[in-house]
Amino acid sequence: MPYRQPHDLPASVKNHLPAHAQEIYLKAFNSAWDEYREPGKRRADESREEAAHKVAWAAVKKTYEKDEQSGQWHAKPYLH
Repeated sequence: MPYRQPHDLPASVKNHLPAHAQEIYLKAFNSAWDEYREPGKRRADESREEAAHKVAWAAVKKTYEKDEQSGQWHAKPYLH
């Protein structure tokens, strides 16, 4: 089910990602929720929700990375 606000996101997202990353996750999840409405657009036996979560995490990982030592998520440095 689509999320209305960042505070509606799962605890695994709310409790670990910075606010901006949560916004990215929310927008990507909701977009994928709409895009993968039809089962034929998803992989194998993947549910609509599973597909949307995968897309959302991939979107976050384009801009953020997890520090494996601290467990904190940080914006990736941009190379100029």
